[in-house]
Amino acid sequence: MPALLEIKNLQIDFTSNDAVVRAVDGVSLSIAAGETLCVVGESGCGKTATALSIARLLPSPPAIYSGGEILVEGVDVLKAPKAKVREIRGRVVSYVFQDASVSLNPVFQIGTQIKETLKLHRPEVANDDEVMRLLKLVGIPAPESRLKNYPHEMSGGMQQRVMIAMALASQPKLLIADEPTTALDVTIQAQILELLKDLKQRLGMSLLLITHNLGIVGEIADRVAVMYAGQIVEIAPGRDLLKRPLHPYTRALMGSVPKLGSDVDRLTAIPGTVPRPGNFPAGCRFYPRCPTAKPECAEAMPELVEVEPNRWLRCLYRVA
Repeated sequence: MPALLEIKNLQIDFTSNDAVVRAVDGVSLSIAAGETLCVVGESGCGKTATALSIARLLPSPPAIYSGGEILVEGVDVLKAPKAKVREIRGRVVSYVFQDASVSLNPVFQIGTQIKETLKLHRPEVANDDEVMRLLKLVGIPAPESRLKNYPHEMSGGMQQRVMIAMALASQPKLLIADEPTTALDVTIQAQILELLKDLKQRLGMSLLLITHNLGIVGEIADRVAVMYAGQIVEIAPGRDLLKRPLHPYTRALMGSVPKLGSDVDRLTAIPGTVPRPGNFPAGCRFYPRCPTAKPECAEAMPELVEVEPNRWLRCLYRVA
């Protein structure tokens, strides 16, 4: 079966102060129909830029699509005419953006905002009944009384459910959720993740979940792609990666997740910060922060290679 989404060697540059810097460098990913892929990494690794490029949502300029392909149902959105890309947006690929409190329009009622999406993609059902069905689908109680609510009249968890309802209004085949649990408390985070998992199964969608927290992917991800400094450094089935991470960066991310019941004075942190685009080090981009780095890591750029069936790694020295 052909992949629903296939990204091949994607390269994205940004213009800044008359300079051109590369933020996404040679990213290759695929998502099959009905699959959940989690993309994990610290802030500044290129996760959101990669996700927005799938429906060509990055403003250009400053973004420049310098190379590669993004195939959505076999159509390269980087080369397709604007009319074709508009067809793909919403009907094939839909988004739940970061922080619902700023993504929703504060001056319009939520019913109006969801209905606007319906008018664009499914005008034949752009009515209150369909809006209420969508609100009920995402677990909002008494949807008939919520139609006239403004975003500020709802909790953060309810706002996020509204965002998911808007994304589902167009009946997409691929739902991209970018940090959907940001700014929510732990209990609500778990509810939103469980909702996404349930909706994906009920509606037969594919799901691309972007997060910086490896601790939330164990129960939802079929596969996990770990990003660092604009590159994919490891791809593996979700449970395999959590049981036996191979890349030092993946191990460091897992080591920084707090463990329930552990008696420690300080939480573990990865030393240093993600390098800014334009200041990536030569050789392996993680070596300045890597606890197992060797001198040659500073010189040779490792390739992403398949080291085991369905496991890909970008490292000169495979971690046992």
